[in-house]
Amino acid sequence: MFRRFAVVALGWLPLTSSAAEALPERFDHVTVAAAKTSIYLGTVTMTMPAFVRKNGTYASSYAAKVFPFFFSTEQGRVVIDLPDDVLVRLEKGETISFHGHGVRDDGAERRLEGTATPTDATSGKLKVRVFVSKRIELIFNTTYRFLK
Repeated sequence: MFRRFAVVALGWLPLTSSAAEALPERFDHVTVAAAKTSIYLGTVTMTMPAFVRKNGTYASSYAAKVFPFFFSTEQGRVVIDLPDDVLVRLEKGETISFHGHGVRDDGAERRLEGTATPTDATSGKLKVRVFVSKRIELIFNTTYRFLK
């Protein structure tokens, strides 16, 4: 379901030199809690190991387990582009929006949209919409936490 995320920042916030220097250490890794959503006669559970940031991009893998439709279970890769200025906005308590896509192991892609709402400087809530088809979307509500 998710392979790549590309995050689009709404607005611009200039970085101070101290914020730019601190970001690589504080925001190198982020965890996203497992999320579950309902589908017709079943559920989808999404799990992802910690995302690792390199050159302004977070990357991870994912596993989507579909119950009871086990034949629809999938896994793949996700990528999220988050520039330093967006991370500073998030750290300061601003909600950000993002867009992107995921790529399954077999190459199928899905569009993603979401928001991140901070509860403090290192954690918050995520709402992610995964567009499975033109008419079907899955909505996952979960949390994130930056690992220091």
